[in-house]
Amino acid sequence: MLIPHPSMLVAPQSNDIEVQPVNLDAPLQNHSNIPSEFVWPDDEKPCLQPPALKIPPIDMKAFLSGDPEAVANICAEVSEACKKHGFFLVVNHGVDKKLLEKAHKLIDAFFCMELPEKQRLQRKLGEHCGFANSFIGRFSSKLPWKETLSFHYSNDKSTRTVEDYFLSSMGEDFREFGSVFQEYCEVMSNLSLEITELLGMSLGVSRECFRDFFEDNESVMRLNYYPPCQKPEVALGTGPHCDPTSLTVLHQDQVEGLQVFVDGRWYSVAPKEDAFVVNIGDTFMALTNGIFKSCLHRAIVNNQIVRKSLAFFLCPHKDKVVTPPKELITNENPKKYPDFTWPTLLEFTQLHYRSDVETLDAFSRWLLEKNK
Repeated sequence: MLIPHPSMLVAPQSNDIEVQPVNLDAPLQNHSNIPSEFVWPDDEKPCLQPPALKIPPIDMKAFLSGDPEAVANICAEVSEACKKHGFFLVVNHGVDKKLLEKAHKLIDAFFCMELPEKQRLQRKLGEHCGFANSFIGRFSSKLPWKETLSFHYSNDKSTRTVEDYFLSSMGEDFREFGSVFQEYCEVMSNLSLEITELLGMSLGVSRECFRDFFEDNESVMRLNYYPPCQKPEVALGTGPHCDPTSLTVLHQDQVEGLQVFVDGRWYSVAPKEDAFVVNIGDTFMALTNGIFKSCLHRAIVNNQIVRKSLAFFLCPHKDKVVTPPKELITNENPKKYPDFTWPTLLEFTQLHYRSDVETLDAFSRWLLEKNK
């Protein structure tokens, strides 16, 4: 079993911001001052008490029941939300509450280990999986106040990608960790595939259209850990970005932090224990020919308590070509983006571009230039 050192849940208080650079390799919660690399510009500093975003709670049990009236109403709600900002909640999803509890406990267990132990899974520059301490090395300014652990999941039923990763990298002590997150990823993949059926019907294409496309998904699981920050008004847990992946299925703990940029202002998405937050990513936006939106969002931090979340990023198989169904290409809405594969977009966002609302347009220009 993992043996954590005591978690620091409460941050010491300070009245002054000191922006001298310090050792960024130290655990974030051990910093007595705010390093300058974590201080965001005035026009990007967080809004700590924004209004709540009204997003529809989508009843997956009702959708899967097949009741025509319920399905029609649900599809209309999803369509409206995804055309505006790409965010909605799913409830009655069938995910075992005990599995969620185990996963959140293991987040604590991992991130409360000593730094050298976590660094056995250190994320390498240019890669998107492994342990990352504020993405140091990838960026030199506007760093996020967080630690993450990301790993691959394959929906190939003949493999146990997650379990094998932790056993080979960390040894027998991580068997339970690997087993729990293998199960969690399998459950998230199944839920994501059901959501793609809903999205297909909401767009007026066949129910199977997107499910078939993602059936052999090669996705990414990320554990997010946001330690207390002495000056949450100048730092961000995650900077403003759009997800380059297809769908994000997020489970938050009960600490607020997620914010979405809609109609020129930031809104909060309050955590709900029995709900997942789903948002459209750039790859799915391209699949819909720009009809459904990938929206700017971020995470704020606080000075009192750790915030944790579980993010499953649905991604297509590396060989699948991302191109919209023909029904979504019309004279009124001509094709917006060139065909691409997910690894090519991933390469662009990892090595060339910090993801934002312009990612797909910038990627399209880069891809056309690259293919000349």
